[in-house]
Amino acid sequence: MSLIAFVPSTDLARARTFYEGVLGLEVVEVTPFALVLRSDGVMVRVTQVPELEPRPFTILGWSTDAIADDVARLAGRGVAFVRYEGMEQDELGIWTTPGGDQVAWFADPDGNTLSFTQFSA
Repeated sequence: MSLIAFVPSTDLARARTFYEGVLGLEVVEVTPFALVLRSDGVMVRVTQVPELEPRPFTILGWSTDAIADDVARLAGRGVAFVRYEGMEQDELGIWTTPGGDQVAWFADPDGNTLSFTQFSA
């Protein structure tokens, strides 16, 4: 079996601009119902929905070995990183967990919460 990740979107053209153009994911297929991408061998299916109420938690995230570089790269492309009240985040918006992992959150054009995580071990 292979993992498929699903992300809802109300505008597939706008989603493609973000997921392909900003994040750099590879487009595999475009249909009237979905934008199919590939991220490091995993299929990401951005599915057309008529309406969307974004959830207040991460729905899709990436593990990285260079979180500061990845955050700076996306910030340079206009992506705003989310800051959460009560969480001590550095100047880039990266939070360090008590165990030493680092996490940064951002949103896609539909308001879906996405994240980068750099694990300490």
